[in-house]
Amino acid sequence: MPDTSTLIDTKPKKKGAITPEGWLTDSWYLAALSEDLKPGKQFRKMLLNQPIVLGRTKDGKAFALRDICAHRIVPLSTGRQVDTDGVTTIQCPYHGWRFDTEGVCRHIPSLTEDTPYKPERIKVRRYPLYELNGMVFIFIADSPRFDGEPDVPKPDFGPLPDKPNFVIREKFDCRFDDALYGLIDPGHVAYVHNQWWWRPASAGKKIKKKSFVPMERGWQIEKHSPSSNSKLYRWVFGDEVQTEICFQLPCFRWEKISNDKATFLTLTCMTPKTEFETHVTQITYWTGAPIISVFKPLGKMMGRKFLGQDKTVTTSQTMNSGHHGGMILMDDVDTQSKWYLKAKKEWATSRAEGRDFVNPVKPTQLIWRS
Repeated sequence: MPDTSTLIDTKPKKKGAITPEGWLTDSWYLAALSEDLKPGKQFRKMLLNQPIVLGRTKDGKAFALRDICAHRIVPLSTGRQVDTDGVTTIQCPYHGWRFDTEGVCRHIPSLTEDTPYKPERIKVRRYPLYELNGMVFIFIADSPRFDGEPDVPKPDFGPLPDKPNFVIREKFDCRFDDALYGLIDPGHVAYVHNQWWWRPASAGKKIKKKSFVPMERGWQIEKHSPSSNSKLYRWVFGDEVQTEICFQLPCFRWEKISNDKATFLTLTCMTPKTEFETHVTQITYWTGAPIISVFKPLGKMMGRKFLGQDKTVTTSQTMNSGHHGGMILMDDVDTQSKWYLKAKKEWATSRAEGRDFVNPVKPTQLIWRS
């Protein structure tokens, strides 16, 4: 018998709520828009490299399950919704196994009355969902056996209309973190978004001073007046307008522009699909600003232009994937990227250790030229 006290454990150590690709788990992600989920229908979607069937029952309940039948691994999304003893179930098209919206098997047609098998003991993974203001968020637990209710607060972006005024969606063919760095990077604006109606080259570079404070699982720039070269804000809202910008793990950034009469909020959500495919969704709401409604088609055009420019530059980074040893992150213009990396590590560690998340961000002022 070998001396087991000297054996080395070669199993990989658990690093917490994070995947090998660097995606945070035990977290909420945008899965779809409410309008995508049609009553009595379902569809397949890859999220964090996981096959998921998203759907809505005829009575309006949204649901998400692992899109793999426990019997012969056929996608449940290719089946149909049927009633089983008064409960909505998805029937697999291969052998007719039926699973309810909680993932519990309710019926196996091939079984006889004297069989020892109990269908309800068979389950497929269920993913908690949360609908908010026309958006559907999904909770991706770290454990595939998680079957409870999330202990992580649901997304909340303040009072908003029941549904968005418009939505822009893009598929970025790049790593999730590369796309996210662009989302929180203030230094690229003068080069990537320098069109005449937003940030013309003639505006030149200016010193920016912004005060940052921590918020739940993230940080925010305190309310401030828009930059002097952001002509569009002042044209729509007038001079008495304030901007507030927030970022929250794992992938939400929102900018709120408001005064005492109107509010305009753009929320950007990022969802990793596969290692080199990231879905970016910009969702825009407004109240009390009728002039924006008049120019809605123009606003969508401008939004697509912005997102398309970000897509082009971040996707180009993929060409050098695997050919570099790392990035150079500067103070202060790249500090938000540093915060993101520290916050990711802290989230994974805190979940592994079963303790509260400790925000690494402290109140500070950052100064850069842009």
